[in-house]
This record gives sequence, C-alpha cells and structure tokens, in this order.
Amino acid sequence: MAKRARVRAPELVGRGGWINTGGEELGLGKLRGRIIIVDFWTFCCVNCLHVLDELRELEEKHRDTVVVIGVHSPKFVHEADHAAVVDAVERYGVEHPVLDDPELGTWKQYAVRAWPTLVVIDPEGYVVAQHAGEGHVHAIERLVTELEAEHAAKGTLRRGDGPYVAPEPEPTVLRFPGKALLLPGGTFLVSDTTRHQLVELAEDGESVVRRIGSGARGFADGAAEAASFNEPQGLALLDDGSVVVADTVNHALRRLDLTSGEVTTLAGTGRQWMQGDPTSGPGREVNLSSPWDVALFDGRVWIAMAGVHQLWAYDSADGTVSVAAGTTNEGLVDGPAPDAWFAQPSGLAATPERLWLADSETSALRWVDLDGTVHTAVGTGLFDFGHRDGPADQALFQHPLGVTALPDGSVAVSDTYNHALRRYDPATGEVTTLATDVREPSDAVLVGDDIVVVESARHRLTRLRLPEEAVRVEAVAHRTQRAATEVAPGRLQLDVIFQAPAGQKLDTRYGPSTRLLVSSTPPELLTHGEGAGTDLSRALELNPAVPEGVLHVSAMAASCDDDPANEYPACHVHQQDWGVPVRLTDSGADRLPLVLAGLDA
Repeated sequence: MAKRARVRAPELVGRGGWINTGGEELGLGKLRGRIIIVDFWTFCCVNCLHVLDELRELEEKHRDTVVVIGVHSPKFVHEADHAAVVDAVERYGVEHPVLDDPELGTWKQYAVRAWPTLVVIDPEGYVVAQHAGEGHVHAIERLVTELEAEHAAKGTLRRGDGPYVAPEPEPTVLRFPGKALLLPGGTFLVSDTTRHQLVELAEDGESVVRRIGSGARGFADGAAEAASFNEPQGLALLDDGSVVVADTVNHALRRLDLTSGEVTTLAGTGRQWMQGDPTSGPGREVNLSSPWDVALFDGRVWIAMAGVHQLWAYDSADGTVSVAAGTTNEGLVDGPAPDAWFAQPSGLAATPERLWLADSETSALRWVDLDGTVHTAVGTGLFDFGHRDGPADQALFQHPLGVTALPDGSVAVSDTYNHALRRYDPATGEVTTLATDVREPSDAVLVGDDIVVVESARHRLTRLRLPEEAVRVEAVAHRTQRAATEVAPGRLQLDVIFQAPAGQKLDTRYGPSTRLLVSSTPPELLTHGEGAGTDLSRALELNPAVPEGVLHVSAMAASCDDDPANEYPACHVHQQDWGVPVRLTDSGADRLPLVLAGLDA
C-alpha cells in the first residue's frame, strides 16, 4: 500500500463543551485506536444537513471502528447559543458526540474555511484526508475500509462501542415543528418535523385530531398510519382540496388527501439532485434537493429548493417539475429568474402579484414578479445580519425561515434567529417588529385578526393578536465572525486542492471535468481573475485600494471509477462554495489554498 500523507491532528476543544456524551469530556487521547471523522458543521447550513444524512449509513456500517465527532462551528450569533446547539442536535437526529465550539477554536486549528468540512483522523491520531462540501462519503467509506485493514494488521485498531449517549426524549405534542397550514374547516395541519409526521390540531392549536405518518424516518406511500416521511417542512393547499408537502430529507413532494389520509408522491425519487442531473421532466423521475417550502403561485406549485439555492415549480396539470429561478450559485443577485442567485430559500408566501420568499442564508426578504424578475426588499448578502428596524435598505434580519402575506399588502417575516416576528410594508419601505420572545419561529398563519406562529424551539403554536403598533427593540447589527485571511495586495495564487479518491480518476471523457468560478464583494476587490474557467488554479489580482472584502469561490470536480474493464463506471461530483473574508496587508500571503478533497502538500 502506498504511503499515505498525514499530519498530527490538533486536539478537539470548544468552550461550549460536549453534547451526546452523557456528560463525559472527550479528547483525541480517549479515542485513540478508533478512526475519527470530524464533521465541521453549523445548523443553519443545508449542505451540513445533507452531510449528516450522508453519514448515517457509514456510522451504522462501521460503528465498532469509526467515531463521528461533530464540531459545531457557528456562522450566526444565535448559533453560538449552547441551548440552540443542543436543540439542533435533537432536531436533526444527530446520533454522535458533538463539540460546541462557539469561538471557532478547533475550526481555526484545523484551518477549516467552509461549511461543511470533513476531516479523517487515523487510529494513531493523524489527519489523513480532508473534504469540503457534500457528496464525499463514498470516498471516505473507501478510505475507512483501507484504514481498518491497515491498522488491524499493525495492531493499532481498537474496536468496540462508541462514546455516543442518547438524550432522554421529551414528552411534547409537537417536536420542532416546521410549517403550519390553516385548513378550510378551521383546524391546523403542522409538519412535526423531528417526529417525521404531519399532525392535525384542533382550532385551539393544541389538541391532536390525528397524525399522518408512521413516525419513523422513511419514504413510503399509503394510508395515514403506514405512510412515512423524513423531516417534512412546507405545506400548501391545492385547488382540489388536497395538501402538497415538502418532504425535505426525502427530496420529494408528497400529496395528502385530507379526506382519506392517503399519502402519495408527486415528485422526487428519494435521491438528492446533483450537478449534471436533469432540471426538468416528469415529477417522479427527477431528483430534487431539500425542498423546504411550497406555495401555489401563478397556476403552479413553487418550491423553495433550499439544497441547491433555487426555486423550482411543479405543474399539477402534466405532473412535471422544472427550475423556475436561480443558477445554483449561492448569493444575493437580483434580475431575470434564470440569472438570479439565492441562498437557501426556506419560506414562501404567494399573493396574486408576487411570490415572497425568505432567503435564509442572506437574511433577506425577496420576491418574484409574475414576469419572473427577482427583487430584494431587505438584505445585503451572506455576511451581514442583525435585528434592526427602519428603512428597508438599512433593516436587518437574522436567518428568517418563514414569510406570511398580510391583508394590507405587507408581509410578516418569521425572523428565526432573532426570535421575533417582523413586518415589511412595501408601501412605506419600512421594517418593524411585531413580536419578540417567540422561540425560533419558522412559520406563521393568519387566522382572522390573529396570527398563529410556529414556535419551533418551544414545540408549539402560539396565537398572537396582530398589534396596531410595532414593538420597539434596540437595534443590533452583526457580521459573520470568521477571522479574515491576510493576503498581500497584487498577485494572489488561488489553488483549489482536489485529489481524486483512491480507485478513481478525473472524468475527462466529455471534456474538462473541473470548473472554477470566482467573484468578490465588493466587485472592485478583484482587478483580474474574476469569472468561470476549467482550471482549478488561477492567478488573481487584488486591488490595493480595497483594504478588505470577500472572495467567492465555487469549484466542481467529477471523478469516476478507474477500472478499464468497467464499461459503465460509477461517477461522483465534488462541489463546494467558499466565501473567504480577506484583509490586504503587505505582509500577507501570496497563495490561497482551498481544499476540495485531499491534503494541501
């Protein structure tokens, strides 16, 4: 076996402490002899949630040799709250130890630059691989198998039970509910996300009328008690009286017959959409990616496709799905639908003239016109957020997940990480706060003169009277807290590191198998090197007159099994977007390495 490059792994430390260990403090010394997969994640990030799902099968298959350690590394201020991290670990069914690292100490020690990032540590405590983004578990699985054989032969592999200790379940009616829908009879349908069910509640918003779904993760159609979901979210009433459900982790749209309780599948295959997959076609034949909300607008069911930063649409007349807006690039760019950029759209609300959306990662409120043009009402980009009322061009949200159209033409925003309900009035261009101390609101529905808020982290629906006057709050503003990389003005060599996994090679059968897209905020930061190309290395020129900014880098590489005897080799797409804060100093580096897969030599 070829000698494997490796470096000594830094210790795992975080001021927030350990979760899912029964109170035990862990460290690399206690885990020596096991293969460790360190998952750097944050709970706002849909790509991180994809990786959690990708890891489940690997964790089960190698549970006596592999220990997955989540290192929670926050982007938003709310994500540095330890109680919120504990909630997220339960909300997303994380069944491995998690280190809460609110100050990004371990993130910095491992030189991580992107969410999510996976690091593999061998049984002797050395880093042997690093991968940024999702879709790498097939390569990690192969590496784990090699490490098991290698260290079993050396006598350095230790088998046994892992350190995970399950928390005690809480007896609540709902558990981290996602979205709600007012049904024609006055009852509420709620997506009980963590319990993988839909729950119909009486008009009081508390008493259970019925549950739809078995309560176990799964993807099965059928009667109410036999059907299964996987972390369902958005709900919308169709013209025929049925309900369409965004079945998020199944990457599917489901249909609920309210009369019979029967569940069927409208769109999605159960597999996640990846670059190169079809972007339109018969609903049951096209892969989707983490549909988070749905709304009936302009004759079609629009889908907030959080997993690929796009809006899609389902046409019930012919059963087809297609991309409606967005490029898959993550960011905030307005304009014609095919050219717009979104960042994890998570909430939708339709009026006859506009489709409103909560674009969570840019902390933005946006809308789409009937002609397909995308606009931004509130929000500036991926890095600025806070709780500030006032004119829309100065107002700030923090990772909103829901939006609700109000009768006067304004909209209510479920400002999730600010624990607030906000209001934007297009007539005045003003943002105000309607209510505070609503714990992680993820949706709201209008009921007469009241608004019923889904308090996700309090596991309940809360009825509020729409106030005539706004609540006054002290304005705060934040910027994503990541240390800027010091770089020299002038020439900067950008190298995206990609090493094809063992047994694979770059797929060049149909031309270049790599892609690199570079831009900056502000645009004046780059005087040369912006744009798309196929080489994963590029010489950039940084403007010495711009002291700091953000480099946006998107890279993709496709690799296939390297076996000439296999006529149809399995192929995999590796993709990641980075937003790298940089500060220009004369003593700064003249090279910026970003690891997509492998180790930087």
